[in-house]
Amino acid sequence: MLNYDRLTVKSDLTILSQVLGWLDRFYSQHLSGLSWSEYQLNCIKLAVTEGFTNAVRHAHEGLPPETTIDIELELSDNQIEIRIWDCGKPFNPDSLPKPKPGELKGGGYGWHLLRRLSDQVVYERRQNEKNCLRLVKYRLQEAKSG
Repeated sequence: MLNYDRLTVKSDLTILSQVLGWLDRFYSQHLSGLSWSEYQLNCIKLAVTEGFTNAVRHAHEGLPPETTIDIELELSDNQIEIRIWDCGKPFNPDSLPKPKPGELKGGGYGWHLLRRLSDQVVYERRQNEKNCLRLVKYRLQEAKSG
């Protein structure tokens, strides 16, 4: 089984509720009856929220709000893959220092949060001169480390 959907939105944080509504509709149409736990679905929702807000706040900083962000969802039998496309400058998330336990900073936790919420996380520049944040979450009974 393979289900796919795509959403294109402006680079505007007020659109987050629209993005999450679209995600909820995808859940109800394609995930009902499948063995995805509420915890897993909440992890996916939080990862999409973090990825979208990072694209708006960081990748598209200084760009007009009309700059688009594309979000793709692809569901197969054992996993869901999310791709969030931005038009910002290339960025190397591995250059971010890992937060130390007990250390409070004003920001910089997003990449590390995404890695905890997802089974696979890749952020790369593609040939179309867009950046792609690719998040993969496996169903619990087939969870893989990554």
